[in-house]
Amino acid sequence: MTSTFLTSASSEETPPPQNRAKDNNFLRSSSHVAAESELPEGGLAAWCTVFGAFLSQFCAFGYTNAFGVYQAFYAEQYLQTESSSAVSWIGSLTTFLVTAVGPMCGPLFDSGYFYHVYIAGAILQSLSIFMLSLVQPGQYYQILLAQGLTSGVGQGLMYVPSFTIISHHFRRRQAIMMSIVSSGAALGGVVNTIMLNYLLNGPLGFKTGVQISGAFISGLMILSCILMRTRYPPVIQQAPSVNFWKATKKCFTEIPSLLTIIGFTLFQTAYMYPLFYFQLDSLQHGLSASFAFYSLVIINAGSFLARFMAGIVLPFLGVIDLTIITTFVCAILIIGMIWLGSAASVVVLGLLYGFFSGMNIGVMAPMLGLTSDPAELGVRMGVGFAITGIGGLVGSPICGALLTSHYLWWAPALFCGAVAIVGGALFIGVRFLFERARTGRGASVDSDKENIVNGNDKKAELEPKA
Repeated sequence: MTSTFLTSASSEETPPPQNRAKDNNFLRSSSHVAAESELPEGGLAAWCTVFGAFLSQFCAFGYTNAFGVYQAFYAEQYLQTESSSAVSWIGSLTTFLVTAVGPMCGPLFDSGYFYHVYIAGAILQSLSIFMLSLVQPGQYYQILLAQGLTSGVGQGLMYVPSFTIISHHFRRRQAIMMSIVSSGAALGGVVNTIMLNYLLNGPLGFKTGVQISGAFISGLMILSCILMRTRYPPVIQQAPSVNFWKATKKCFTEIPSLLTIIGFTLFQTAYMYPLFYFQLDSLQHGLSASFAFYSLVIINAGSFLARFMAGIVLPFLGVIDLTIITTFVCAILIIGMIWLGSAASVVVLGLLYGFFSGMNIGVMAPMLGLTSDPAELGVRMGVGFAITGIGGLVGSPICGALLTSHYLWWAPALFCGAVAIVGGALFIGVRFLFERARTGRGASVDSDKENIVNGNDKKAELEPKA
């Protein structure tokens, strides 16, 4: 249909020069809408793309989710002269760059450069792991360059495209598919944590262990590149009608979008604290090394289960209510980590925090996309992820500074819990604004988006009235 439309349009009389650009934008926009209306919502290419994006999250953010293993290893063996705050800058820089690269990836994705961007990111991610394996003990800045900077940029080039490509194949089930893709990061956290604990703390040593993990990740990323497929014709994507600066401005001038971005920035400030320090916390409280090594596995296992369940729960609660609930529960659980001290407390707190934080992160992408024009989705999500990444950048180093060399575990726990509570309050504000807008629109209702916001059980009350 797209090619037919373009052909018939080109056969008409050529417009005057002053109107040509405007008409070209109209053609691209109309073709894009036509393609949107014919999304398959399934099929071999669509499901292969979902699995490829799942593997992308497994290899990228899933590797970062296992940084707690590196945090403990560096603090106790490889970087003994550095403070906990200094070591955490390595992981927090990676976390920040994963999302900070988003504003560049969004427009490139919208312009049809998905494969260029994604494959470049996969190469950098693989290169960073093998570079890390060559670093000698005590070389802090070399580790920061290889693991923090290079890996962060590589993961960033993969992160946003792996989510936005879902919009090429799904619309009605887009939020559910994004939560499935997001679960790849949690499963990656489980597998990479177990693998790295055995490799780094086993007889193979740091160099060989990191190289084995690099080979494993590289193989999965090659498979990911093969599986994912774009759907819109390149001729439509090469000159999109989306105005980057206009779309970026909307992120800050639309109040629901602004509150959502600030809320997730605050949540990200608190979110990484357990992932970076839970294993070290368990070791410092006298738990056996063999058990402490599985503390991060417990968190990531809970997160993996939650990100799959987010797609099931989402139609009933709605994305905003689910975000509010999970944010406040996470805040309470982080504060509860002050009393961490036994194997039972590690299991209970780890599973619960992994579950609710995973569900929160699982709905982050659809939450950021709630107020977006579909044509601006790449730009809007890229900007949103970039800003929220600031929380991930500063959160863990602040926690390390509050922790001090005396390991005052109550200080970072209280700080992160309070910050997450403020973020939850902002999400309540978003809910209020959406509800007020819904009741004031009358018949002008986008039923698909209202269904995502409020849940299927509220669909009846959202039907347009005559």
